[in-house]
Amino acid sequence: MAIELGRFGVWHGAQHWGPELAAGLEQAGYGALWLGASPGAGLRDAEVLLAATSSVAVGTSVVNIWKSPAEDVAESYHRLEETAPGRFLLGVGIGHREHSTEYKSPYETVVSYLDELDDAKVPVERRALAALGPKVLQLSGSRTAGALPYLTTPEHTREARRSLGGGVLLAPEQKVVLETDVDIARTTGREYLATYLGLTNYVSNLKRLGFTDEDIADGGSDRLVDALVLHGSAVEIAEGLNAHLEAGADHVAIQQLGREGIDLLAGYEALATVLQ
Repeated sequence: MAIELGRFGVWHGAQHWGPELAAGLEQAGYGALWLGASPGAGLRDAEVLLAATSSVAVGTSVVNIWKSPAEDVAESYHRLEETAPGRFLLGVGIGHREHSTEYKSPYETVVSYLDELDDAKVPVERRALAALGPKVLQLSGSRTAGALPYLTTPEHTREARRSLGGGVLLAPEQKVVLETDVDIARTTGREYLATYLGLTNYVSNLKRLGFTDEDIADGGSDRLVDALVLHGSAVEIAEGLNAHLEAGADHVAIQQLGREGIDLLAGYEALATVLQ
């Protein structure tokens, strides 16, 4: 295992993070704070989260290897390790074909990037890899601490654990909406999923999990939305989060969705009271 992450953490892009939320989540008992949406090579937003907290782990999920040179990222990793020893996990990933004109030979590019991190003395146990399909999952287990799957289900978690074997980090992300009105919750989920359902790697993975073109069309079927975005009461959502752990995850990164201006901390505090 890389660093101590606890059973549950919180995932958000930099626009949602701030010192107050970070400190509140640490106090609520979450084990890790995940900085999503391709943080830059300087990792300054991760530095803010580390400075606002005292013991919780901070990870990137994930640095895009097309946008952030390995040499620069490694330099930032060592800076964070010096200021907050043992608390930072570097998550990296290949990104999306649709978002990069340079996207070619993705597997070989990831391998080369990891080679550069080796040369720059970024420890294998302190880095992780965005992984969905079998080939990259295997790479995450052999060249990093483990895998950070995004937009998945407990079924994927079960298959990923089978592929990785034991002793390798498996930390999927899971979206949630704290809303008991099913129509409102599904509308919120569909709005957020719209971008992802146009990206090849996610669509391919969903089809491997048994979802069809009809499930993916028109913003996603109810079946698809319910699988990718847990909703209901805190107790109901906790059951869905624990399903990842039962399927073999070591840690689950929770991403709470909702209307603009939602009190994220209050929602996570409510979840923390029922998560075991």
